[in-house]
Amino acid sequence: MLHGRRRLNRTLFRSLFVRSKTTVIPKTKLDTFLLVASMVKSLSEPGGTSNLNNGDTGLISLSDSLVLEILTRSSLDVSKKIDFFKWCSLRHNYKHSAGTYSQMLKTLSVNPVIYKDYIFHFLSSMKQEGVVLDSSTFKSLLHSFIKSGNFDAALEILDHVENILDKLNPDVYNSVLIALVRSNHLEMALFTLFKLLDSFTDKDVSFIDLAACNELLIALRKAGMKSEFRNVFDKCRQKIKNFPVDLRGYNVCIHAFGNWGDLETSLNLFKEMKEKVVSLAPDLCTYNSLIQSLCFNGKVNDALIVWEELKSSGHEPDEFTYRIIIQGCCKCYRMNDATKIFSEMQHNGFRPDTIVYNSVLDGFLKSRKLMEACQLFEKMVDDGVRASCCTYNILIDGLFKNRRGQAAYALFGDLKKKGQFVDGITYSIVILHICREGMIEEALELVEEMESRGFVVDLVTITHLLVAISTESRMDLTDRLLKHIKNGNLMPAVLEWKANMEALMKDPKIRKKDFTPMFRKGDFREIMSLITSCESSSSRKEATDPWSSSPYMDHLADEAKSQSQLLISSRGKRVQEKGVHSFDSNMLNTYLSIYLTKGKLSLACRLFDIFTDLGVDPVNYTYNSLMSSLVKKGYLNEAYGVLSEMGEKVSSADVATYNVIFQALGKMGRADLAGAVLRKLTEGGFLDMVMYNTLISVLGKGGRFDEANRVLEQMKKSGINPDVVTYNTLIEVNSKAGRLKEARRFLKMMVDAGCAPNHVTDTILEFLEKEIRKEKQKQKET
Repeated sequence: MLHGRRRLNRTLFRSLFVRSKTTVIPKTKLDTFLLVASMVKSLSEPGGTSNLNNGDTGLISLSDSLVLEILTRSSLDVSKKIDFFKWCSLRHNYKHSAGTYSQMLKTLSVNPVIYKDYIFHFLSSMKQEGVVLDSSTFKSLLHSFIKSGNFDAALEILDHVENILDKLNPDVYNSVLIALVRSNHLEMALFTLFKLLDSFTDKDVSFIDLAACNELLIALRKAGMKSEFRNVFDKCRQKIKNFPVDLRGYNVCIHAFGNWGDLETSLNLFKEMKEKVVSLAPDLCTYNSLIQSLCFNGKVNDALIVWEELKSSGHEPDEFTYRIIIQGCCKCYRMNDATKIFSEMQHNGFRPDTIVYNSVLDGFLKSRKLMEACQLFEKMVDDGVRASCCTYNILIDGLFKNRRGQAAYALFGDLKKKGQFVDGITYSIVILHICREGMIEEALELVEEMESRGFVVDLVTITHLLVAISTESRMDLTDRLLKHIKNGNLMPAVLEWKANMEALMKDPKIRKKDFTPMFRKGDFREIMSLITSCESSSSRKEATDPWSSSPYMDHLADEAKSQSQLLISSRGKRVQEKGVHSFDSNMLNTYLSIYLTKGKLSLACRLFDIFTDLGVDPVNYTYNSLMSSLVKKGYLNEAYGVLSEMGEKVSSADVATYNVIFQALGKMGRADLAGAVLRKLTEGGFLDMVMYNTLISVLGKGGRFDEANRVLEQMKKSGINPDVVTYNTLIEVNSKAGRLKEARRFLKMMVDAGCAPNHVTDTILEFLEKEIRKEKQKQKET
């Protein structure tokens, strides 16, 4: 029966086709359909392609349409299609076309992980036969590998077809670039973009999708990849005419460069944007980016003027604008301005979120406005704004700094009992403050509790403890600290690092080296030469375009090169555990703190020298620590040398740097130079509590009481409440100068302000009382 059925099928087969000497050709479309069905059935049966070699089937004339019909049959297994494709390749009278290759590769791209070897085999066959891979197939293959996470294979494909890049549609690469960026594979995205820019001619480059470039730049900015961002920016500027060409591209670049401290480039891009042939008017995003850049670079006065200009330019501030300007004012201690804008934000119908409340709360507490901070927190709760862990960390830290340690510790205990709003940073804050009080045993107990709750004891916490242990000369507690830290290998690495550094410093080869003249000497009287003069922000020049919607921004852009960066408002990021090789500069700062705290200046200088020889770049904190210790020891010329080197190697000074400068000028009796530096800094926009107190001390001890009083008034106007150090300083300098009436006035101000005295206040008041008795005795004698 079976033999008879096969004979019948063979008879039917012969009746459907025209037969030549060597081949058979279908007569009609129906014949083709029946032939395809017959061949698919033969391929599906055991034996596969060997069934096609039997009888008249082996004489079929293959065509692209016939092969494509079989390859597109969904009922046929992929493995059978691969065998059929290879079988066709071996036919002497048939050669695969671009269409059949494309169909086969698209079929395999459904599961690229399994069929990776076949894909590359067929790509090699195409290259040997001179068949060009079309753009859609190439795009499909790349997308399939990217989607499956096999990025190495996608790169191999790019290399494989490198010789035909000029024949491919650039849109292929644009879509791949976007896919890589969105899947957060930035290294491969950079490789793809540079390959694209280098491979296409200047004419073809115009087809590159600018949206893809913008997305890559945005991703690089968010990832903090500054050098890579600059490389992409420079490369695109070279290859793409008038890049950036759209408003979004300009906004991305203005925002990134401004936040990375390159204010000059941001302002130049703003100017370039408006001077284009088809000028691009700044939108709200542009203003937001520029305001944030100005605040970040310490130019709060300029930011506030641009803020006012924004509101008159036809744009309405949004919640992000309010957040940016409020954060900028709070970071720079402009609390009166911050409070005003905060009220305006609510009046205009915007509901401040947790981030805004946290910024204002932090500003109040650091400005010694404890009452206002407590009221704001109550308002936050009443308004239904959810407090975060960061909110409570700000509160606890602020309470400690405002000499409300019991309240801070009570709040910390309540949060622990509730089991919420406590993280590793909370513990680190409490440990820091109790270490400063010399309570090392209690701090170690908190470390043990911290570990038991599953929080990572990071390098910041370890630093607090090591400095405290060294200060209190309790080196026996180091082993106990090591026992508490069970998670990770950070602590053993720290101790190993310490042992290696101490052994290196005891090395006889370097023991005889003189570390005193490590920095070139100078004179602090030359301090003004280190500060680039900048014109007052309040002095507006006439805008070149009287009809411009942003005249002040135009002025800043015209004066971009003179926008010197005296101070930055950014703060260092917390050091988390990232492995044994990630904390070199932080460990340098840690042990500098230990040696400098104990007065071991020579060891600190030796450690600094060793690290610079090892290629570790010091940061602001490193230089500030050295300068502060040198100034306290009276080595002013050496401190100036550190400052000079810092100016050459670090982009900008911070508030701590200028605090040290004021201290040094005070020791030299150069209060006049301190006043000049102050005027330069106030043009920038902010001073902190320590800087105000230092200035008042320097001016007061220098006999410049009127200037000291003006600094006090400026301090109040900016939104910072004087603290106990401020009042102690004013009472002391006036008492010692015989200005007893003024001293009593400041004492009354202190009492009226509710500022709690400390032990220093008691000593000063004893001195004041003696001076008052002396004055009364003189009056009796006269």
